[in-house]
Amino acid sequence: MKRAFVFPGQGSQSVGMGKALADAFPQAKAVFDEVDEALSQKLSSIIWDGPAEELTLTANTQPALMAVSLAAIRVLEAEAGLDLKRDAAFVAGHSLGEYSALAAVGTLSIADTARLLRIRGNAMQSAVPVGQGAMAALLGLEFEAALEVAREAAQGEVCDTANDNGGAQVVVSGHKAAVERAVVIAQEKGAKRAVMLPVSAPFHCSLMAPAAEAMREALAKVTVNAPSVPVVANVLAGPVSDPVAIRDCLVRQVTGTVRWRESVAYMASQGVESFYEVGAGKVLTGLVKRIAAGAAATAIGGPDDVATFKASLQG
Repeated sequence: MKRAFVFPGQGSQSVGMGKALADAFPQAKAVFDEVDEALSQKLSSIIWDGPAEELTLTANTQPALMAVSLAAIRVLEAEAGLDLKRDAAFVAGHSLGEYSALAAVGTLSIADTARLLRIRGNAMQSAVPVGQGAMAALLGLEFEAALEVAREAAQGEVCDTANDNGGAQVVVSGHKAAVERAVVIAQEKGAKRAVMLPVSAPFHCSLMAPAAEAMREALAKVTVNAPSVPVVANVLAGPVSDPVAIRDCLVRQVTGTVRWRESVAYMASQGVESFYEVGAGKVLTGLVKRIAAGAAATAIGGPDDVATFKASLQG
């Protein structure tokens, strides 16, 4: 049976995430310690104790979610005998989750990944002055229809498709006025719902170009190894394994569409029957079930999930 391991992005965070893993398994605690040391900050305290406003700051959320995902991977390796090279056909991550996926398969070290995500979070936050950008979710429109909405709403400003999440859920991003126009146009075109999102910046659109340049510089300074398992990149919706190409994909990802629907569909087309969401929340588990109707999708975020996975691997 072919398996894929997928890693969540921003929006899946919650205060207390990963605490049960760290309390139960030294391998998980070691990951949080490594991230704290890499950032010269007790990020683990914010992850476990809050306050929520501090955890939801983009520069904290991104390395925090990666830490939880990698803590879970290390526990699965130690407790369940997981060997991604043997047990995974593909890995993939949603937006920042792509960094978690790359760390899981040895492309980036955990310390480098934490530092890169801190840079990424700060760069994305500062790329557009607060209040000038926005994002909105369009529900009930297929991607092509949402793309048309974004084009119509732009009117000389930026309105790009940021996330193609699947299940007729598309997120648009850009100048605030353009995104507000997209909400109205989407409703006129029959969207079930079109809602502004409570985000601090317009991610995955051309306004993020300064952040993309910051990531180009940062990625040039770290070691990027070939992954032990093919990584399905957000901007390609297909596998990438060459370190130069991986760097390029991570730079393009800052301004490009997260092609999640196509990525999951690609993995399913290659025979993947079971998807495991590793880390915080169950957002991707729900999306996978909508996109790959015949596939199983399971979230692994706590000690009980580890035990269940161990039994499935042995079964």
